Amino acid sequence: MEVACPHCGKKVQWNERQRWRPFCSERCRLIDLGQWANEEHRIPGDDAQAEDDTLPAGYPDAS
Repeated sequence: MEVACPHCGKKVQWNERQRWRPFCSERCRLIDLGQWANEEHRIPGDDAQAEDDTLPAGYPDAS
C-alpha cells in the first residue's frame, strides 16, 4: 500500500521496512514534530485548562 508523506506528499510504501513511515524521511518527520512543538498544528476542541484558574479550597498554597 502507498501513502503520501504528511509533510511533502511524496509517495511512501507502507510496510515494516520503511523506517520513517508515514513520513518519507527523518527530515520530514522532524519538521512535522517541530511544527507540533511550535503549536502550528492543533487538535480542534476546547482548551483543557479551566477558565477559573484558582486552586480548589484545601489545596496546598490555596489562598
